[in-house]
Parts: sequence; C-alpha cells; structure tokens
Amino acid sequence: VQLQASGGGLAQAGASLRVSCVASGGTVRTYTIGWFRQAPGKEREFVAAVGRHGTTYKDSVKGRFTISRDNAENTVHLQMSSLKAEDTAVYYCAASRTLILSTRSDPTAYDYWGQGTQVTVSS
Repeated sequence: VQLQASGGGLAQAGASLRVSCVASGGTVRTYTIGWFRQAPGKEREFVAAVGRHGTTYKDSVKGRFTISRDNAENTVHLQMSSLKAEDTAVYYCAASRTLILSTRSDPTAYDYWGQGTQVTVSS
C-alpha cells in the first residue's frame, strides 16, 4: 500500500486543521492506520490510530483530535482542534496489516509510511 499525507499548514493556536492520508494499492479498512508526528530535534511520537480494535489516542490529544476512516474515499483523516504550539511537527501516516493492539503506538510496528505533512501552530 502507498500512503499520501496532505492537509498540513499554518494555524493559530486554538484553531482547527485537518490532515488526510489517502491510500492506494490497498484498502484502509484492512489495515491499522496510525498518525505519528516528529518535531525538530525530537523523536517520532504516536498521535492516533484506527483499526479493527477501534481508535487509540495519545493522552495529550484526547478530546482535541479525532481520527476517522472514510472507506469510500480510502482515506483516513485526523481532525485537529484547539491546536497548541506544541502540536507543531511533521505529521506522518503509517499502515500495518499485522499490528496487534498493544503495539499501536510503536512506530516500528508499522510497515508502510507516507511522506509527511508539516503542521505549524503559532501562539
């Protein structure tokens, strides 16, 4: 499967932004799709995932971010609200067909990665 992330940009603190991950060569509903982010000088960190076990979120984004899957468009969206400066990062989507629930937040558990999209939040 190939993944294409898009939708990043510049937003003010408190605003909303949506990033999307379009899949080709595979069907998103048969994969666990995860969103990760990496800020300058920091390690890549888990943000959210959706799959057959439902949705999972990083604690600091719960209540602000929503991950959803559009099977008709073969796309996974990450709707981000109440953005904070610390949400600034490059956001990546990733996919796995064999991932188990306990490893959803582990980037090494994912087999396929998109190219990333920059999200910048100004305070």
